[in-house]
Amino acid sequence: MSWLRRLLRTPEGAAGLAILFVLLLAGLLAPVISPGDPLKIAGRALLTPFADPAFPFGTDRLGRDVLAGLLYGARTSLAVGLAAAFSAMVLGLCVGLAAGFAGGLIDEALMRVVDAFQIVPAFLLALAFVSTIGVSTPIVVLAIALGTWADPARLTRAQVLAIREQDYVASARVIGKHPAEIAFREILPNALPPVLALSATIVAGAILTEAALSFLGLGNPNIATWGSMIAEGRSVLRSASYLSVIPGAALAVTVLGVHLFSEGLGKALGDDDVGAA
Repeated sequence: MSWLRRLLRTPEGAAGLAILFVLLLAGLLAPVISPGDPLKIAGRALLTPFADPAFPFGTDRLGRDVLAGLLYGARTSLAVGLAAAFSAMVLGLCVGLAAGFAGGLIDEALMRVVDAFQIVPAFLLALAFVSTIGVSTPIVVLAIALGTWADPARLTRAQVLAIREQDYVASARVIGKHPAEIAFREILPNALPPVLALSATIVAGAILTEAALSFLGLGNPNIATWGSMIAEGRSVLRSASYLSVIPGAALAVTVLGVHLFSEGLGKALGDDDVGAA
């Protein structure tokens, strides 16, 4: 766990990890901090923040607790972001490893697929996918993953192409190790650090994409999301700006925390350029 110690020594990594820890804790303790359904009416409509001790962040146009929506929305954002990033990373690692290790026609064919996915902006691909297939949390996760797997695939391939020429890989071939063993035991572990640093950036993008889809009404309507809360406040933006400002600020802080964590992780893993890329 030496990388974790190095991460905590970097100001960016420590700050990002602290922000994400607080958000994760808030999401996990949501039923304790604000019990009840965040989608149900809890009090008088449009109570301003701190006007009622029972509703420290106020209520929305329907009388729903803004704090409850904020806490449960943290759950949604982190769950979707992590699940989408994990799916994208697994797919990207598999494709990148196969392309870089196999080479030849397999490499050419797989990279043309990667190019095709990189041509289309990730958000537009997710928007089209959700609009066509339907709205549910697994569909949103899959849509975001399909829009973001190409970058880790290309980065993994580049790492594999460099590593497969190393002496220890050549030695593994000489002693007769199976190609799969060489790929997964000798090459993949050494290709992981920069790809893992990239994963934090993918999480941030996934959180923003989920919020944007919810803002457009393409998120899961049965769960609280920050995007839907921001959209809900549009019609009363002048008289009750807090309805959009509070979840918007939470979204901004979350993305900032993820990016800081990404910068720190890149430095901890010895790849300072990944965060900037």
